[in-house]
Amino acid sequence: MKAVVAGASGGIGQPLSLLLKACPLLDELSLYDVVNTPGVTADLSHISSPAKISGYLPADDGIAKAFKDADVVVIPAGIPRKPGMTRDDLFKINAGIVQGLIKASAQYCPKAFILVISNPVNSTVPIAAETLKAEGVFDPKRLMGVTTLDVVRAETFVQSLTGERDPAKTVIPVIGGHSGETIVPLFSLAKPSVNIPADKLDALTNRVQFGGDEVVKAKDGAGSATLSMAYAGYRFTEKLIKAVKGEANIVEPSYVYLPGVPGGDAIAKETGCDYFSVPVTLGPSGVEKVENIVPNANEYEKKLLQAAYTGLKGNIEKGIEFVKNPPQK
Repeated sequence: MKAVVAGASGGIGQPLSLLLKACPLLDELSLYDVVNTPGVTADLSHISSPAKISGYLPADDGIAKAFKDADVVVIPAGIPRKPGMTRDDLFKINAGIVQGLIKASAQYCPKAFILVISNPVNSTVPIAAETLKAEGVFDPKRLMGVTTLDVVRAETFVQSLTGERDPAKTVIPVIGGHSGETIVPLFSLAKPSVNIPADKLDALTNRVQFGGDEVVKAKDGAGSATLSMAYAGYRFTEKLIKAVKGEANIVEPSYVYLPGVPGGDAIAKETGCDYFSVPVTLGPSGVEKVENIVPNANEYEKKLLQAAYTGLKGNIEKGIEFVKNPPQK
């Protein structure tokens, strides 16, 4: 099993690469970035774990060597927003970075599972899908947007109310998208069930939706949620690898192209969105099926979902438009 981390030298890429190097399920780990990859690779190569590690820069056809015959491609690549940069400026840069990496995947490992972490996920996954379609290798079951950080936050933030020692033992579905109000935690469907006092529900929901802002503020302009995102990215990647190797009943929410996956049409019809994060059953072919839990949301959550649909439709359209009508350089 060979995994590639594309953007391995960045704030998410380095800790994600560390976690993957330590993963006993991997035989080979390939790191790719535009800077610093040899140093990151040398450092991680001293870790006594089974995965053989190699690292590449763009020079000497590095991207081809990095991606060749990969089974899983994880993409945390991109730049953080800098002072004076608009969200639109950031979108154009990161969208272009993701598109280039997806083209490399299509060319050098067309059957790989592609896990997109690069923000804005609501738009970068549609960009990836449209790019793979154009390259003639799109398999919706093998393209997943990683929204696990929202799930991890919901599990963690509700722990103060449950008293559960291990927050990951409380399963909370988080659906919709992966930014702000498009993130909808369904606390009413928690297993085991969670009793959230009415006067705490708004604050808890808002904290899951905007948890990233909490980290940006605490880092005082020096970064965003990189370590928790690396953990979430690793958690999803590890679950996918286990499922591909044959472990059954692995379910984790993921942002997927609904019309192309079993069970997706009903959710697309109900939400009006072609891309949506819902609980996904993972298996040897990737997304085996998706679960439509949207109708099970309570009235409070249904109001949140209405706002999520509106935001998501715009985000999805923006991603598709980027590929169909590339911005002028």
